[in-house]
Amino acid sequence: MNALLVSTKPATMQVWREELLALDPGLDIRLFPDTGPVEDIAAAVTWNHPPEDLHRYPNLKLLISMGAGVDHLFRPPGPPPGVAVVRLVDRLLTTAMSEYVMLAVLRHHRQDEGYRALQAARVWDELPAPDTEATRIGILGLGNLGADAARKLAALGFRVAGWSRTPKELPGIETVSGQDALLPFLARTDILVCLLPLTPETEGLVNARTLAALPRGAYVINPARGGHVVEEDLLAALDQGHVSGATLDVFRTEPLPQDHRFWAHPKVILTPHAASITIPRSVAPQVVDNLARLREGRPLANVVDVSVGY
Repeated sequence: MNALLVSTKPATMQVWREELLALDPGLDIRLFPDTGPVEDIAAAVTWNHPPEDLHRYPNLKLLISMGAGVDHLFRPPGPPPGVAVVRLVDRLLTTAMSEYVMLAVLRHHRQDEGYRALQAARVWDELPAPDTEATRIGILGLGNLGADAARKLAALGFRVAGWSRTPKELPGIETVSGQDALLPFLARTDILVCLLPLTPETEGLVNARTLAALPRGAYVINPARGGHVVEEDLLAALDQGHVSGATLDVFRTEPLPQDHRFWAHPKVILTPHAASITIPRSVAPQVVDNLARLREGRPLANVVDVSVGY
């Protein structure tokens, strides 16, 4: 009755098993779907596991997300009542996300696509010089990921501001919070970066109304969750020229359907939900630590507030 269920892509489950056992050889690890008796499972570390399956384990006490996001655990019917949910807070995950954001920002800011077009046309010409200090970046979400990206972009000289649901303070970063501040925040944003958790309140937040609040020619970067963006509204804003382009890593349907317009849209750069991928070696210690805390009755680390979903 103390087994750990591991459930993710089949190609990586054995890696998770090896990294966890290297830290605690006494762990009883079950790789989904080979669970053994369902009564044995006391904890589960998962990514995109069928939510309804988690209700089969009568002695389940702890759910560990394999990433920083936990929305996959809150899809209907949601976590079993009374089961604690924790997320990973990992230096490599945070660094990778900031790398992705900075790459997307700099690729747009330094007019990479424009220069690639000139190269393809064999035209030797220069585009107007970008002004970093005049470029206003707005980050939706100031948790671990958003705060790290904000600090690193500010260090490059950009004018960075952040918006969050509740007040946050970051030295050197302008911060605003609440629904009343959202549209004015967007109006001062040339490059919008979404790093919000996906909750009922943030679902569809990037929509026709909020996109219209951006200055004409603004750029959109979304490596958070596909559910944040109303895709039809973003496509309309791109087609109308109000949004100059977008870098997207996440989508409402994944894998992205072959007939989706994003694939061939000339103003869209897309990646396959690869902005920040969990490395088992890096996060295994905190998984093992939380399992020990559970056994010993100590407070868990990085617990999710089930009432707000993050």
